[in-house]
Amino acid sequence: MRHIIIGGGPAGVVAAETLRKADPAAEITLLCGEAGPPYSRMAIPYLLRGDIGEAGTQLRKEVGHYERLRIQLLQGRAHAVDTAARTVDLGGRSLPYDRLLIATGSRPSLEQIPGIDLPGVHSCWTLADARAILAKARPGARIVQMGAGFVGCIIMEGLLSRGVDLTILVRSGYMVRRMMNPTASGMLRRWCEAKGVKILTRTQPRGLSANGGSLQVALADGRTLPADLYLSAVGVDPNLDFLQGSGIELGQGILVDGTLQSSVPGVYAAGDVAEATNCLTGHRQLNAIQPNAVEQGRIAALNMAGRPAHFKGSFVFNVLTTLGLVSSSFGEWEGAPGGESSELLDEARYRYLNLQFEGERLIGANSVGFSDHIGALRGLIEGRVHLGRWKHRLLEDPTQIMPAYLATAQKVV
Repeated sequence: MRHIIIGGGPAGVVAAETLRKADPAAEITLLCGEAGPPYSRMAIPYLLRGDIGEAGTQLRKEVGHYERLRIQLLQGRAHAVDTAARTVDLGGRSLPYDRLLIATGSRPSLEQIPGIDLPGVHSCWTLADARAILAKARPGARIVQMGAGFVGCIIMEGLLSRGVDLTILVRSGYMVRRMMNPTASGMLRRWCEAKGVKILTRTQPRGLSANGGSLQVALADGRTLPADLYLSAVGVDPNLDFLQGSGIELGQGILVDGTLQSSVPGVYAAGDVAEATNCLTGHRQLNAIQPNAVEQGRIAALNMAGRPAHFKGSFVFNVLTTLGLVSSSFGEWEGAPGGESSELLDEARYRYLNLQFEGERLIGANSVGFSDHIGALRGLIEGRVHLGRWKHRLLEDPTQIMPAYLATAQKVV
């Protein structure tokens, strides 16, 4: 059996390892789009901060790991997939497959503005990006960053630790708007500003221009900001372009069933490109977080090897550390029509907790400065636990998460 996995991120690596255990005789090829061993993009902030070297970003650090498992690492990018012929086109070379896993992840979205292709403009997504940033991020360097989403926030500490002058542009009115309500976002903004970050909300660039060895960032309100480095961190899009004409059904991502198989038999998807069912809502959606990618890679691989496994559905959650402040969002944190909510706010101590209920269940939460019982919070929401009398206790005091969890989710039946 010939298995090809397109994508050397966490989903692809876990899938390859799972396949080897499930099918000792199979041929396994892991197609990596970048040079070097597979690595974790989530380790790049630690690289920027100086906590680890490049070797520390690698997903598997044991020398000879892939060779020992007889997993062939092949550098190259897929140009197309021919599902009729069962081949992957690498641009002049075709690889045949019996089972195919598409785990190509995401790519940074880029603003459509003049000058976005100038030298000194970077995303923060690859090791090559990190090297370019480290070369420029010296004490006093002026960095203008467009975007304050998840990626934009986790790289701040690494940048500030290098003594740069950092300005963040936020197109919307508040930071990390895809995971936080305005109250939580406002608290995060004040925290960052207290640490020396300049944040300009409802601001976006009109264009970039070169000025000697630096850049000029022209804002929509007429102002101009000088920059030694411009970072574009406005979000990501799934890597799907090479699938045009393949016959694989696409929505926002690759539409998959409960086995992670696409509309084409023998072709599976996992990670940022897989549009799978949400375990709470039942609706299909993309969920670009690493734990989801790892589990999908494992489930897809088992099915590829002929060992039936079912994906229970993705759970949307994010835990973010921004300049030392921990924040999180779980499930339907924006609430449901007709639902109830409870809230605790301590602005002086940067502590905030918002719980959202539907009927007898906790369905979502936002938190800032609370990190002790994040596992219990997730367990109540993802487990769709019926709270009974504990719902009223949480409405009165949302900090009673752990007692509620122990009394409901962990009770002996």
